[in-house]
Amino acid sequence: MTTPSVLVLGIGNLLWADEGFGVRTVDFFYRHYQFPPHVQLMDGGTQGLYLLSYIQAVTHLLIFDAVDYGLPAGTIKEVLNDEVPRFMGAKKMSLHQTGFQEVLAAAQLTNKYPQEVVLLGVQPLQLEDYGGSLTPLIKAQIPTVIERAIYHLQRWGVTVDPRHPPLTNQAGLSEGALAIERYEAERPTEAVACRIGDARILNQHFNDEHE
Repeated sequence: MTTPSVLVLGIGNLLWADEGFGVRTVDFFYRHYQFPPHVQLMDGGTQGLYLLSYIQAVTHLLIFDAVDYGLPAGTIKEVLNDEVPRFMGAKKMSLHQTGFQEVLAAAQLTNKYPQEVVLLGVQPLQLEDYGGSLTPLIKAQIPTVIERAIYHLQRWGVTVDPRHPPLTNQAGLSEGALAIERYEAERPTEAVACRIGDARILNQHFNDEHE
């Protein structure tokens, strides 16, 4: 049996509350489990087409993301293979999904597309909370999504072993001020930080509309 080359990719924008689900999930997975050399875990953030070469280089792709399926908040949904691009483009929550849909399309056009693609997505609860972290409901779905990820990796012949002890938050894929504990602990209060975006841009937009 040929050894698969596997990419486990978390995508999304962790600055917008539940939009960061994919990034936080792949970071949790990396800190709590160890993998063989042919498996790479990556925080894809909102990089869009910069991810193309990574997608083209692997035989198996597993994606974590927050996706608007039109389902109750917190619902976990698995999407496989040819259905993945369609679901990522159905109800775009942000530009990162437009970008990643284009990445998958470009990989298909170049005939360098993974043999298998799995999207493990969760329906978000809160998005318009700039600088916010995952809501408790969505954060609670991470262990279940990890279980499904392990199932698919084992199905692909990948050995997944727990780390004892897990890596610290600062040793994960999200480092420095973006590591989850520091990110949550150092968030400014509402009195000094806008919760729905950059106040300068929002104020300008408001003024333009009312001139």
